[in-house]
Amino acid sequence: MLRWLKNVLFLAGKEFRSLFSDPILIILIVYMFSVALVSVATSITTEVKNASIAIVDHDRSALSYRLQSSLIAPNFKTVREIEAHEVDRLMDTGTYTFVLDIPPNYEKDILAGRNPKIQLLVDATAMTQAAIGSSYISQIFNSEINNFLHTATNNRLLPLETMINVLYNPNHSSLQFMGTMQIVGNLNLLTLLLVGAAVIRERERGTLEHLLVMPIRSSEIAVAKILANGLVLLVVVILALRYISHGILDAPLTEGSLPLFTLGAATYIFAISSLGIMLAIFAPTMPQFGLLCIPVYVVMYLLSGTMSPLENMPILAQQITQFSPTTLFGAFTQDVVFRGAGFDIVWDKLLKMMGIGAIFLVIALFQFRSMLSKQG
Repeated sequence: MLRWLKNVLFLAGKEFRSLFSDPILIILIVYMFSVALVSVATSITTEVKNASIAIVDHDRSALSYRLQSSLIAPNFKTVREIEAHEVDRLMDTGTYTFVLDIPPNYEKDILAGRNPKIQLLVDATAMTQAAIGSSYISQIFNSEINNFLHTATNNRLLPLETMINVLYNPNHSSLQFMGTMQIVGNLNLLTLLLVGAAVIRERERGTLEHLLVMPIRSSEIAVAKILANGLVLLVVVILALRYISHGILDAPLTEGSLPLFTLGAATYIFAISSLGIMLAIFAPTMPQFGLLCIPVYVVMYLLSGTMSPLENMPILAQQITQFSPTTLFGAFTQDVVFRGAGFDIVWDKLLKMMGIGAIFLVIALFQFRSMLSKQG
């Protein structure tokens, strides 16, 4: 065992020297966990911002003007009043995403308790903005109408009083979520590429022949590559979560979350590194490895639940993705970072990631032993 550990450390030192001798690769790693995180978080948003909106006001009452003035930045651009005959043309040309049509005598009917309707026309070609924007407008108008009718003073007459508490993200901000979840995606991609490329590099440089004449085992070679590349990525990920996601993007991070996240990230790196070695052994050249690696990464990331809820996927896809380390680590990160979960809640995800990684590593070692014998 001592000799095995000594060989692993020796080979890991070789991997460190190889990694840090490539400045372009180091710059890529730093970029992926700094500039790329901020760029994705600030450029891609699920919120409605600067949506174009117009209104056809047939009522021109105090209430209609109040509703119009409630649609303000940053969610909406300045509301423009248009005529009814202009609606079709302006919607067809994409000038406005939302058009509101307030009927005549709207305020009078509201005060009389007739419950009149406002027509909302939506350009649904921008599906996310259309759905969320419609919800925003509905909530804003309900609040304004209730305030207009002074219903807040009559709440004591109701048998129940509804109170809504928004947990973990009270401002409904996607900035914190997008940046933190991008760490999961970037870590997935870079771990696959770095560890897999390290195996391919041994073949292309002809160093496998040197390994064959050394008294080392395939497990020592594989573990050394996981240890060296994984340690570098683990340090970078911790710094990215602490200073980029938490420091710049203001994601929540409790005092006990960082050590637990570190444990989860290390387990995840082990699982994905084992997968990367397995894929690299099946693909004999770097182009073939790239063609195999990228689809695997894309499928794992898109079906991980980090970009869209798992509940929106077919039942079969939900069941299959439970065997994906990316899905498990995405859920683990959300629990630990955003909900402040402890080890007693996420231990099962750690155990599953460790088990899946062990399966990948066993398959990789078996194939790696065959590869070494063929090279010999």
